[in-house]
Amino acid sequence: MERHDAYYRQYVQILREELRPATGCTEPIAIAYAAAKARSVLGALPDRVLVEVSGNIIKNVKSVVVPHTGGLRGIPAAAAAGIVAGDAEAQLEVLSGMTEAQSAAISPFLKVVPVEVRHADTPYIFDIQVTVFHGPDSAQVRLVGHHTNVVSVRRGGQVLLEREISEGSGSLTDRSCLTVEGIVAFADCLSTEDVEEVLEQQIRCNMAIAEEGLRHDYGANIGKTLLRGHEEDLSYRMRAYAAAASDARMNGCEMPVVINSGSGNQGLTASLPVIIYARDMGASQELLYRALLVSNLVTIHLKTGIGPLSAYCGATSAGCGAGAGITYLHGGRYNEIAHTVVNALAINSGMVCDGAKASCAAKIASAVEAGLLGMQMQMHDSEFVGGDGIVLKGVENTIRNVSKMAHDG
Repeated sequence: MERHDAYYRQYVQILREELRPATGCTEPIAIAYAAAKARSVLGALPDRVLVEVSGNIIKNVKSVVVPHTGGLRGIPAAAAAGIVAGDAEAQLEVLSGMTEAQSAAISPFLKVVPVEVRHADTPYIFDIQVTVFHGPDSAQVRLVGHHTNVVSVRRGGQVLLEREISEGSGSLTDRSCLTVEGIVAFADCLSTEDVEEVLEQQIRCNMAIAEEGLRHDYGANIGKTLLRGHEEDLSYRMRAYAAAASDARMNGCEMPVVINSGSGNQGLTASLPVIIYARDMGASQELLYRALLVSNLVTIHLKTGIGPLSAYCGATSAGCGAGAGITYLHGGRYNEIAHTVVNALAINSGMVCDGAKASCAAKIASAVEAGLLGMQMQMHDSEFVGGDGIVLKGVENTIRNVSKMAHDG
């Protein structure tokens, strides 16, 4: 692959689309974004709110703390936060500029304004529709497919925006160009200035929230528990930093995270183990960038066939990505990385997603461990082969098999 190739440009664009900052778990933040946008269109504080969402949204929002709300959880809290104080122009950082006074106004708003939540009758896995009412007036915003994909905006009976709804990634760059072989070729020929800004932001933001999670008490303190007594053990530190960042994020920390495949937890899992490993081995910044590219793009590739939301834990895909990135740091290329990915998929595929909450940190630790074991297996000429459960001959065939299982059930 060369810099002027179409695939090179597509890979760069995919990274820029996927590696975005978000404050708070992305599903409640998407609800807050839609609600903030609806309130803006309405032009008044509503006296009634209706939130209609697909089942996976209900699962992912019900248990996680919404940032800047004083510990509130769930769909009504996310919608109220967006309505009371959200900046729709900030998209996935919709709540990041909230003042203390605005935060304090959310609970009183919920006490006087009814927020009805309905399970939407929709064929789409990712579907959020927020309708706000003020007397006879109303406004409605709908997101489908991914967290900022606005497909419909209405005010009363007036259609302000209507876009065609597709099953795929909507306005995003086509991900079908991704292959493990292509990802490695892209990393090898990368001109680092093309991705330096987005990767530096990922390193800075995700390391900062990991350190915050290790300093303070959040959720079940999985990261701190892992690290206790193992401070000098590299494998524990990689898992602990990723878990601690999730501890903080799932339990109300207001620091931003650079996400991957629409998920902060996947962004943390794909990046932090690679960063910790690279720094421990004294790798150059350029090599770290290339390894992070491998990890992030393998994660995106694995998630593409699964979809943005499912009953399959996305950290599994990101743990595979981390294993691939660390293999790249070791000098492994396509053959070694392909075996690492297949091994890791065979180990951990099947871990269910039961929504965003404190236990995500423990699942992240498990996913990173599977990625590391997958790498260690290939380093010692051990591998799972076609016919071993979900494993088929060839990494792309195995990825398709896992995607079918996770997407279709």
